Amino acid sequence: MLPPDTSGVQLSPDEVARFSRHLILPEVGMEGQKRLKAASVLCVGTGGLGSPLLLYLAAAGVGRLGIVDFDVVDHSNLQRQVIHGTSWVGKPKIESAKARILEINPHCQVDLYDTALTSDNALDIIRPYDLVCDGTDNFPTRYLVNDACVLLGKPNVYGSIFRFEGQATVFNLDAESPNYRDLFPEPPPPGMVPSCAEGGVVGVLPGIIGVIQATEAVKIITGIGTTLSGRLLLFDALQMKFRELKLRPSPERPVIDRLIDYQQFCGVGGTAPGQEEAGSVESISVTELKQRLDSTPDDLVLIDVRNPPEAEIAVIPGALLIPLDRIESGEAVEEVRRLAEGKTLYVHCKLGGRSAKALIALARHGINGINVAGGIDAWSVDVDPNVARY
Repeated sequence: MLPPDTSGVQLSPDEVARFSRHLILPEVGMEGQKRLKAASVLCVGTGGLGSPLLLYLAAAGVGRLGIVDFDVVDHSNLQRQVIHGTSWVGKPKIESAKARILEINPHCQVDLYDTALTSDNALDIIRPYDLVCDGTDNFPTRYLVNDACVLLGKPNVYGSIFRFEGQATVFNLDAESPNYRDLFPEPPPPGMVPSCAEGGVVGVLPGIIGVIQATEAVKIITGIGTTLSGRLLLFDALQMKFRELKLRPSPERPVIDRLIDYQQFCGVGGTAPGQEEAGSVESISVTELKQRLDSTPDDLVLIDVRNPPEAEIAVIPGALLIPLDRIESGEAVEEVRRLAEGKTLYVHCKLGGRSAKALIALARHGINGINVAGGIDAWSVDVDPNVARY
């Protein structure tokens, strides 16, 4: 139960000096700092949200931090995942995070779980910790974290980000608290909510939301202040505005009595980002496309449905830019029809998801085409490494 039992917990002279600015706060004091030292927090994910979360929980003096992640550091992470550095590119994120945490607070115990959180391992991984901070970026894992926390009676400090907007709250603080299923009773259709890899995110946004999550965790552990339980905090970075929505338990919320197959529940098959929609349309590999561009360029038309800023980064030579929103709105349908008349239509995006959506939309107007699997990202890997990856 929180706050943690501090019987037998002592602060060393180094810790007293290290946490002195906490100790002189009447709301925290020696007892609050001992609670932080006695506490254990599990962070699921060491990405945009997990990075500031872990940095500030370590700096605050949380005695035990668990980290769940199986990814490696990529150059594209460094714009926002501030716990990682350039020297760690290509290496496991959990190792990078641990090294940085111990630089900040050598008194912290850091547990590493180099694995995906699944229905088979979630309860065993979460059980030893006092609370969980959700730093994930996909719906199956969010439902899994939520349901495991409900079953184990653990608070779940939640955050999410996209482009310039973020949200945060505290789920399952007690038996009467709302949980994630009160916010999202059903998952959205696969592909309806773009990932940050496709939609982008301003680098400072996860810092703001992650620090809010860290603040809530510290408050829960020390037993001070009013948490976000029952309140969903929404943040708009472009307007620099916060607003708040009430969140209450729904009487129609299903009883959570076991963990389920969350990939199936969310309608995805564990495929790479952007590939869920691609399975429903005819596709071609980037190497096959290159062969056809080289052999019969006049018999085909290649349309790029990414956004203009993406086309400024990299292009496939010969592709015509018609963003997806112009196709889905119907504005560009006749333009595509004219371009594709008497030719084979190929459509690409960054990863293959948006181009599949475009083809589904075009098919409603009697225009058929072929999706370029993996998009320009696969083109950069398999055809032309001089095309920048992003």
